[in-house]
Amino acid sequence: MSPQPNLDSRLTSEYSPEERRSLLALAHDAIAAAINGRSIVTTAPSEHLAEHRGAFTTLTIGRELRGCVGYVFPSYSLYRTVAETAVAAAMHDTRFSPVTPEELPKLEYEISVLSPLQTIDPEDVEVGKHGLVVTFGGRRGLLLPQVPVEHGWDRETFLSQTCVKAGLPQDAWERGAEVQAFTAEIFGSEEKTSHGSHG
Repeated sequence: MSPQPNLDSRLTSEYSPEERRSLLALAHDAIAAAINGRSIVTTAPSEHLAEHRGAFTTLTIGRELRGCVGYVFPSYSLYRTVAETAVAAAMHDTRFSPVTPEELPKLEYEISVLSPLQTIDPEDVEVGKHGLVVTFGGRRGLLLPQVPVEHGWDRETFLSQTCVKAGLPQDAWERGAEVQAFTAEIFGSEEKTSHGSHG
């Protein structure tokens, strides 16, 4: 079994190029099947990809966000999680209409595999390393690690914007909200590392 990533070290290529290509192809195949009213087998092809992990699948067309859905908690195998979140991003992201057959060839895919959540002191949050989950009174908001980098946010803005994502006041992180962090290994179509507006 591969070692579980943690917040004490940055994630560095836990997944091989072959595994990355397999997961990206899976995302495409799952969406193509859903568009055509079919399903696909989501049995993981290896022990590593069968590990339960949280993950997000982000879809873009021409650098514009087309859908982003994920599972924060490791409820299923990574393989199944990628298939399900890809379909959900394409067909059920309420911010967008479902992906059409004509759009399918234009889609680019990005997968973010999450480490387990750990409670963190707000002053220990590192922009560019951590993603955040803020929880308070039944509300929860999540932003992926790449989001503050894309927007040029500092640590406090990142914390505040995660609160906003949760539907909370911007200063909820200073007033008793639970702050949890995670790291993510991020890879995309043709191993590109450019990002759209996620989450």
